[in-house]
Amino acid sequence: MSPASRTFQRHALAAHAVLGRGSDDDGLDGLRPVVHDSWLRSLGFLPDPDRIEPVAGLGAAELDAYRSAHPLAGIMPVIDRLLVRPARDTGLVVAVGDEFGRLLWVEGDSSALRRAEGMAFVPGADWSERSVGTSAPGTALATGEGVQVSGAEHFSRQAHRWSCTAVPVRCPGTGRILGVVDLTGGADAVAGHSLALLQAAVAAAETELRLLGLGVGGGPARAGGPGTDRGGAPPRGGPAGPRPRPGSPVRTGHRLEVLGNDGGALVSGDARLALGGRHAEILTLLAWHREGMRADDLAAALLGDAAQTATLRAEIVRVRRALAGHRAAGVPGLGLLSRPYRTEPALRIDAREVLYLVSRGQHRRALAAYRGPVLPRSSAPGIESIRAAVSGGLRQAMLQDAAPDVLMEYLDLPEAADDVEALRTALQVLPPRSPRRAVVVSRLERLEDELR
Repeated sequence: MSPASRTFQRHALAAHAVLGRGSDDDGLDGLRPVVHDSWLRSLGFLPDPDRIEPVAGLGAAELDAYRSAHPLAGIMPVIDRLLVRPARDTGLVVAVGDEFGRLLWVEGDSSALRRAEGMAFVPGADWSERSVGTSAPGTALATGEGVQVSGAEHFSRQAHRWSCTAVPVRCPGTGRILGVVDLTGGADAVAGHSLALLQAAVAAAETELRLLGLGVGGGPARAGGPGTDRGGAPPRGGPAGPRPRPGSPVRTGHRLEVLGNDGGALVSGDARLALGGRHAEILTLLAWHREGMRADDLAAALLGDAAQTATLRAEIVRVRRALAGHRAAGVPGLGLLSRPYRTEPALRIDAREVLYLVSRGQHRRALAAYRGPVLPRSSAPGIESIRAAVSGGLRQAMLQDAAPDVLMEYLDLPEAADDVEALRTALQVLPPRSPRRAVVVSRLERLEDELR
């Protein structure tokens, strides 16, 4: 159910009424768990949701200096291509903030940007939970996970006309949170595909950070620290850290292939280790979350239950045995470490390579590299999320930027067979006299007849 549903909004409005009477948190039970927990934290910072103002932004010169030195400056071309350009004329705003909740860039639809200024959703403003309470950017930073917040779920009543989805950005080398990417607007901002779209864009951005050389060794210098009376905002004037420079990509001898393959395969040089379904799922999750995963997080992503850590440990033992056999065959070693669970060295994964090619505008190569959905038969929650991020990111790029012939190749994929929107887009971009138009029209007519 969408966070914008009437049920969730009714519970959130009732919770605000409880706060307005000065009651305790007994009336918050109807909130979604992530919102409930965030409200409890927010109450510790901001006892009155009617008197909330984001901490004032930095001056123009200070902000320019701060964000130009911030590591996230390196991902802005990727964010622009995958999110900002598509957001124009849609009523959506894309924001990128630092690890403390300070918004660094706010771009997108011009009319939405003007309206967002009314609640101080502007570059330089602090949107951490300490400053404004529950919102997607601040709560994503507080939890370290992708978050959706809609309407009355915002702690501050000023934000009740808005909905937002946000995903943290992590340092590829250390897993430390560098900042957050947010999509803000109406109900579309928390649609079912919005979280997958942001996850795909952030995955591509993190790949870009790795190629820029960030995360090699200890990763970039910390970009500021708490420095206001509310906490969570950088010192005025910003950090003095170095600006990232392009460098050689971090490489590893091990590559995980999981696209269009139910089992997956671990490739090391000329050696190839076929993986069973569960083994492939575990290595996929660890390759995607390079910073590592805690036992409960991995159990939830793999088994759908964070409490099943005993079952997870048994599965980890089996994966280690398989990797030990791989080493015994003379293949360079791949270790599976714990606390948190992670591979050593880091695994390359074909799914991320597709998103990286998309982020560079290399649509033809991205489509050629995409051999199908990630572990298509897996029902593990974490795999389903990755699958949606990759296929959704590719689809979005095909519909928005791909050349007509590349879009037609995309339409040949089984997953695009019934994609009415993609077919209509093809009709818009194909030349008027193209013989392919007849094929597209025929497919559209068949699908529309089936929908009647």
